[in-house]
Amino acid sequence: MSASEMRSKTLEYSPAERDVARIFSRTGLEHLQALAAGEVSGPPISSHVGLRLVSVSEGDVVMTAEPDESHYNPIGSVHGGFFATVLDSACGCAVHSTLPAGVGYTSLELKVSFLRPATADTGTVTAHGWVTKTGRNAAFVEADLRDAAGRVLATASSTCLVVGPDPSGR
Repeated sequence: MSASEMRSKTLEYSPAERDVARIFSRTGLEHLQALAAGEVSGPPISSHVGLRLVSVSEGDVVMTAEPDESHYNPIGSVHGGFFATVLDSACGCAVHSTLPAGVGYTSLELKVSFLRPATADTGTVTAHGWVTKTGRNAAFVEADLRDAAGRVLATASSTCLVVGPDPSGR
């Protein structure tokens, strides 16, 4: 590949919040609402996929993302990792929106079904995540990823571990 064919992409992001007490001082819904309002910085991973939180209510989130050529796999379409990252984010944030202050979560499993390919020409994609069942230790969630015409590109189901306060005061 010649130098004239090379492309570059610069990522700008805010460093991840390191003040654990501050992170967990709000409910998950309050934290996500502050993120959507621009009151707190988004997680650094958001810069890689152009992820934006559009709306959030308890157990339900909508996000958008921007696939581009830097997300391509060897056959010239958007890599499944892009889909998985966006869908995992939608699932996790939907769970986060249900949690009280001091409680966190982490993904235990994620199953993604790829239904249609995407390219840079696909444009903005929208992920919708919704909680189907919550429990004391686990939450179950589903999500879909759609193009601007509303066609489903991928679906996901996930199980998240709900992590209660630890002895350090979180």
